Amino acid sequence: MLTIDHLVKSFEGEKLKRRKRKQAQQSQQGDDALPSRVFAVNDVSLEVQTGELFTLLGPSGCGKTTTLRSIAGLETPDSGTITVDERVLFSAKGSNGNGRAVNVPANKRELGMVFQSYAIWPHMSVFDNVAFPLQVKPRNQRPGKAEIEQRVHRVLETMELRKYADRQATKLSGGQQQRLALARAIVIEPSLLLLDEPLSNLDAKLRESLRYELKRLQRELGITSIYVTHDQIEALALSSHVAVMREGNVVQLGKPRDIYQNPRSKFVAEFIGTSNFIPGTVASSDGGHYSVETTEGRLTLESAASMPAGTEVVASIRPECVGLHTERPGNVPNVWEGKVTTRAFLGDAVDHVVVVGKHEIRARCAPTVSVEPGTTVFLHLEDDKLSLVPID
Repeated sequence: MLTIDHLVKSFEGEKLKRRKRKQAQQSQQGDDALPSRVFAVNDVSLEVQTGELFTLLGPSGCGKTTTLRSIAGLETPDSGTITVDERVLFSAKGSNGNGRAVNVPANKRELGMVFQSYAIWPHMSVFDNVAFPLQVKPRNQRPGKAEIEQRVHRVLETMELRKYADRQATKLSGGQQQRLALARAIVIEPSLLLLDEPLSNLDAKLRESLRYELKRLQRELGITSIYVTHDQIEALALSSHVAVMREGNVVQLGKPRDIYQNPRSKFVAEFIGTSNFIPGTVASSDGGHYSVETTEGRLTLESAASMPAGTEVVASIRPECVGLHTERPGNVPNVWEGKVTTRAFLGDAVDHVVVVGKHEIRARCAPTVSVEPGTTVFLHLEDDKLSLVPID
């Protein structure tokens, strides 16, 4: 459905700008090399299937919004191709095989976009906000007045906004304004819907409720969607597939559960949720079964990674996967003795921080389990819950 092939987008860095200004002031044309450009998107390739909700996830400055804006036509990439339903929207000269550059204007790409700021028109009613994208279509593509009214009311009904059709758009609540922005984007029946952190301006409770509403609507309408966020909970809850980005690169791509349970790097394990990290060295490996030497003893674990003996690695385990016991468990591997230093009640769980030698291990337990600080405990690090990742 959507194919991005070797997309690159760079900007001039501040050092380069200062150098150019200095050269202009001094009328110097020296041939020494200027500092390199800053790559916001660095050779990104992705494929999104029809009907998917595909998420670009990463910290600020990782390139996710620049990628989205390039798809929308709001940024012009340096190189690469962007294709939607076999229609080339962008191709740098020579990238599409025939030597010609293609850059379809944003208003002719027929994509829907929902911005972080909603960007609704304050002087219009709810109905007029949703109708506007249809009313400004070229005359030969513009639906009739009756069809526009029918489509707008149908979308407002889907968004549970029909009773507010005549209300001024700015007199809606934050959640209603977000649904209005979404209604305006989908009324044109786009082949692809682009969502740029659409829930980030809402409070936590409303954000959670709209998260599930958005997922339901996307599935019911079957609209292929690209969702940009820095919130890993949103990414895990909403997505069919997730691309984790860092410094302009996709560092891991897969289904939410796979990325959460099998991170390929310390960065991904740290960014997607909370993890305990235990540095060590691979002592031996045999068909996916690893033995890792650490400062607190040997850990055995299972991993699909390919790392020879002697490789420095990090064993990663999620807090909810750490078993906490006041008595030593039976004959099981990977049991460490430690002491609880602090605990925190989180409502649906209790976090315990346990010191084991030089390590602080976080164990997340059911809310009925609460062990006092100072208590000696035993941690069971199950071998199939440990992940093996290289040192970044």
